[in-house]
Amino acid sequence: MHYTVILRILGLLLMLFSLSMLPSALISLIYGDSTWVIFLESLAFTLLTGFIIWYPVHRARAELRSRDGFLITVLFWLVLGLFGSIPFILIEPLQLDFTDAVFESFSGLTTTGATVITQLESLPKSILFYRQQLQWLGGMGIIVLAIAVLPMLGIGGMQLYRAEYPGPVKDSKLTPRLAETAKALWYIYLTLTIACASAYWLAGMTLFDAVCHSFTTVAIGGFSTHDASIGFFDSRSIEAIAAIFMVVSGANFALHFSAWRDWRGSKKLNLFRRLGLYWKDPEFKVYFLLLAGAVIFCCTFLAFNRDTFDSSIWITGAFEVISVATTTGFSSSGYSEWPGLLPFLLLWLAFAGACAGSTGGGMKIIRVILLWKQGIREIQRLIHPNGVFLVKLGRTLVPPRVTEAVWGFCTVYVVVFLTMLMAMLATDVDIVTAFSAVGASINNLGPGLGDVAMNYAELNNAAKWICTFCMLLGRLEIFTLLVLLSPMFWRR
Repeated sequence: MHYTVILRILGLLLMLFSLSMLPSALISLIYGDSTWVIFLESLAFTLLTGFIIWYPVHRARAELRSRDGFLITVLFWLVLGLFGSIPFILIEPLQLDFTDAVFESFSGLTTTGATVITQLESLPKSILFYRQQLQWLGGMGIIVLAIAVLPMLGIGGMQLYRAEYPGPVKDSKLTPRLAETAKALWYIYLTLTIACASAYWLAGMTLFDAVCHSFTTVAIGGFSTHDASIGFFDSRSIEAIAAIFMVVSGANFALHFSAWRDWRGSKKLNLFRRLGLYWKDPEFKVYFLLLAGAVIFCCTFLAFNRDTFDSSIWITGAFEVISVATTTGFSSSGYSEWPGLLPFLLLWLAFAGACAGSTGGGMKIIRVILLWKQGIREIQRLIHPNGVFLVKLGRTLVPPRVTEAVWGFCTVYVVVFLTMLMAMLATDVDIVTAFSAVGASINNLGPGLGDVAMNYAELNNAAKWICTFCMLLGRLEIFTLLVLLSPMFWRR
């Protein structure tokens, strides 16, 4: 293990993260509140700490190994979450203790969207912007950004990329060089953010709200600048825009790259052929059909239940379904208040989540597909014991190593979920609240059922720490964090 190199990179990344507090200080000055002092103090403290970690080992050079990448990734998310909580602790209108501040910081950075803060409209614009920005940075992964803008790291970054990138296949790169891959991801991410903000603004949001909500829409985060979330605007057009960008952001960003690269110079693919590339992707096809089926079922159920087929039910219903199924967590009418089986159905959809390589949470659609195909293969083997049955995605044969990894991930996922559920129940939380809080946290969804339908402020501190741990597990896809708890990891 190259501990000096790990400390050097950790210090550099922490110094980089400190700069994320500067935009909030500028917002504070623009809107005339006094929080800019706190943000600058937080920036200075974070920057100084990063420098102190970095300077003694700034000459250390070595090629990173896979174990180093796992440790750096986990350490940085832990450190980033802790230092990200500093403004929440120091800003007096929030009145958050250490537990609540850390919970809010991790919820933002992991794009979970669970919150302990209420009366958002009364807070300074700077802290509202800071919450939204945390989710935007966490959406694609601050480590990928660091690899893109810090080539002076002087080490191979693929180990970091493998640890950070979501999904069962960790070795694919969009471009030959990792830094170019990270830049390509962020160009797509930034383009979607600008397009989303522009659409919100044209639909009637203020510029501030449009920018803030574009951050959390594209990040599949769910934080809002209003207690009523998207429902505050009472606009079907805004709900429709949010639904579209949630669907787009829940798709694999590598697929976006493949479909839209060389747009200006390419004459081979017209618009319809580029869009057709999405439909040829097996994961996106299942993702889209699953969302469409859930929207039709839930909206039809609501229409019959309320004895009306008004178009607003379909728009609001589709928005709510997509928000939960993609693990975004925005709210309009509140899915927890829907009748019958719908709230639990949507919560189960969040377990599947979005596509691999997206900013969404959950187990990822690709794993659900592979589990289904493997289940079908086992049935075929029972019928034809001597038959040879292959698992394919489209026309591509899935390597046995990937199918084994999917089985392993899902097994550990279930075990971890049940363990965290038992721990939550031990804190005297009722079963509905405990089940939905753990599910919403580990899937990076945010709003749950029961006492956590609106916010997590009423949970006791032990329950909040369990949820915080679940958020980190979900963001790092369980194995990245659990591998550090294995004795084998620390052996030479």
